[in-house]
Amino acid sequence: MIGREKERKILLDAVQSDESQFIAVYGRRRVGKTYLIRETFEYNFSFQHTGLQNGDKSEQLKAFERSLKSSGMKNVPALSDWFDAFYNLGQFLDSLPDGKKVVFIDELPWLDTPKSKMVNALDHFWNAWATARKDIILVVCGSATSWIISKIVKNYGGLHNRLTRQIYLEPFTLHECELFANANHLGMSRRNILETFMVFGGIPYYWKFLQKGESYAQSIDRLFFSKNGELKNEYNALYASLFKNPQPYIEIVSVLGHKKAGMTRQEIITELKKNEGGKLSSVLEELEQCDFIRSFQSIGKQKKETVYQLIDNFTLFYFKFIDGQKTNEKNYWSKVMQKNVYAVWSGLAFERICFQHIEQIKKALGISGVISNVYSWTYKPDGDGEHGVQIDMLIDRDDNIINLCEIKFSKSEYEITSAYDREIHRKADIFTRKTRTSKGVTIVMITSYGLTKNQWSNDISNEVVLDDLFEG
Repeated sequence: MIGREKERKILLDAVQSDESQFIAVYGRRRVGKTYLIRETFEYNFSFQHTGLQNGDKSEQLKAFERSLKSSGMKNVPALSDWFDAFYNLGQFLDSLPDGKKVVFIDELPWLDTPKSKMVNALDHFWNAWATARKDIILVVCGSATSWIISKIVKNYGGLHNRLTRQIYLEPFTLHECELFANANHLGMSRRNILETFMVFGGIPYYWKFLQKGESYAQSIDRLFFSKNGELKNEYNALYASLFKNPQPYIEIVSVLGHKKAGMTRQEIITELKKNEGGKLSSVLEELEQCDFIRSFQSIGKQKKETVYQLIDNFTLFYFKFIDGQKTNEKNYWSKVMQKNVYAVWSGLAFERICFQHIEQIKKALGISGVISNVYSWTYKPDGDGEHGVQIDMLIDRDDNIINLCEIKFSKSEYEITSAYDREIHRKADIFTRKTRTSKGVTIVMITSYGLTKNQWSNDISNEVVLDDLFEG
């Protein structure tokens, strides 16, 4: 297994506990939740069950009956409701020999059909039966991250504070994708890995489709633009798996997908031409919990001016090259890569990847132990006499330093010209004046392969390069 050491330790430590353990594992579709659990426990479960997508209550209970039979329970009765289902599960587990009993329920959110009272029954099973024992390890899992968080992690009913551990399974980093590529003998350079990450993000399932001996361009053409591409319809399946009613979420990411610097809540409302009040706040929160968007407040801004920014690599790729496109052109991606639209998109994608590797950037700057906030910053002038400013990344540090980071993706060393040097210092000057910060502002360049050394490169305080982003 690639990576996941911390998550595996949490699961394995549960086996050594002298109390029953209730663990929730959640994260977006295809991130490897089920694989992590099965591999860690070596596929040895006293009972395991997977919910049925779009199944009604009757179908879910029938499937649960079959899982009880498959696990070894004899004379399984017809289950009338979820209280009955969990009662019979308890009876079955009680009949097993002494020792730890691992119960794995995958896609738990799918069991929660309307008026099923499944959560109430799970609450009763855990509180009235499992916690009175010391041998139960209950592991629940689901792609519907918002459901897991609201119904299990933040449950304020009977399950409040009953969860003993929770694991939010994050996508792979560049480092982990490199480990995966090497383990599968894909022969990928770091640039290949970076460009693939721009499309896939760190979703292990997507990376599994890569084939040895196939170029990056050939892979993208085959997976997305061929007639029967394996990932051709992944976008709709992704949001449908995470949210029961995906349309409001898709509407918001569609709006954010066309705004590089992000939007405030009010700007989103204006763009959507509707105000859904608390529902919009809930959708934004759930999108952030699933790592599709991030929110931040700039220096001196109020909470109502919080900016929401789309950061999901796959969604950004979809909007730019698949949404609304109708092409079966052979070698489509190979041809796109030669056009300016690819250069613009890859520059934006590289910025997003940098935000996904903040810890690696801080390590390269030698500030891993310094508390900091990271955000973008935009200044829109009130009058006509002044130009606006957009800063790619600011690292606002507790040691009274602000790193103004310029992010540039290029195929070779990046050369700072006289004009760009003036532009960087103009940005720093306007930022310092408009925010009235008393902190020292230093300039950092984050590039693919470093800077060409010349008279203007000496003005740069620190450099971060692609290799730094691959640090584990």
